[in-house]
Amino acid sequence: MKVLFWSPQADASAWLHDLARALPGADVREWQPGDTAAADFAVVWKPPRELLAARGLRAVFNLGAGVDAILAQERAQPGTLPRDALLVRLEDSGMAAQMSEYVMHAVLRYQRRLDEYALAQPARAWDVLAPHPRATFTVGVLGVGVLGAQVARAVASLGVPVRGFSRSIKHLDGIDTHAGELHGPQFDRFLDGLKVLVNLLPATPDTDDVLNARTFGRLARGAYLVNVARGTHVVEQDLVDALANGTLAAATLDVFRDEPLPGAHPFWREPRITITPHVSALTLRDEAIAQIADKIAALSRGETVTGVVDVDRGY
Repeated sequence: MKVLFWSPQADASAWLHDLARALPGADVREWQPGDTAAADFAVVWKPPRELLAARGLRAVFNLGAGVDAILAQERAQPGTLPRDALLVRLEDSGMAAQMSEYVMHAVLRYQRRLDEYALAQPARAWDVLAPHPRATFTVGVLGVGVLGAQVARAVASLGVPVRGFSRSIKHLDGIDTHAGELHGPQFDRFLDGLKVLVNLLPATPDTDDVLNARTFGRLARGAYLVNVARGTHVVEQDLVDALANGTLAAATLDVFRDEPLPGAHPFWREPRITITPHVSALTLRDEAIAQIADKIAALSRGETVTGVVDVDRGY
């Protein structure tokens, strides 16, 4: 069995060592430009097209839940993905707990108005602000897939009302779920009056620019945005305008159209935007390798695996 590894952001030597240990007898190598030798499996993050052209690939394992970088290449150059190879995303592997912590922190920060205290500190203002009432501090989770469902449940444990939205119907205990097309009537019902909108949608052409002026306008006035999905979901000028006119009170953003976020970007100058560098849910090496190794073993036995991406849908 031959396994390729590629990730421009990872410590390749550590990943190669641990993959080889988890896959005894496998030939595990880091892909290099010009490497055209055959391989059975590829473990990758944002791979170049040349790697995906490797002969004999049975499955491509993406080191993250979002496969938009690979699918963008496929849309731009059809045939980038080997025709008979599976595209497999990570399922949780420690990401759900991290994502839940991140979102819960943001929700509590806004509900307790800690963001406003931070803004007041330079003026040395000693003003007591009443917290937002939990009973009406409704949080909407946009995208209740594997990660989103766990995030919704975690937020509900804070004692605030939670809604969930997905394309297909999901039933989650304690969550008011809605399903349908983006910008359809169910989507509007989901958005209406939300105090916090949390975005966990997959990045597909259908979901690009969904966080726009129309969407913001359906929320409660002075609502909050938390984006932990992809920067392509946000119409950036609409967000800046919504903060300026009071439609939104603040935003927490972990993802951006261009990463790292350029130093001249206006988001850096907006004190009501909290910026983190795409860290809401990091890929944990031990958990990811254990999951990938189990799936490679299953595929080698002729079994099916979960986490296989429908390339046409984009998730």
